[in-house]
Amino acid sequence: MPEKKKEPSYEAAMKQLESIVGRMENGEMDVDAMTEELKTAKKIIKACRDKLTKTDEEIKKILG
Repeated sequence: MPEKKKEPSYEAAMKQLESIVGRMENGEMDVDAMTEELKTAKKIIKACRDKLTKTDEEIKKILG
């Protein structure tokens, strides 16, 4: 039975985004690498947004 891929924690995802931004700002990537990193960053941002939305909904249920 295949294992479900565990999502990284919010903090780990943010550190990965910070790393990507840092490498871009320092000019450490060529255009091809930057394109791939931007795709990765987009996925990370979506996952973080989804996690925050889910957490917000859970808090509203608890407080509601």
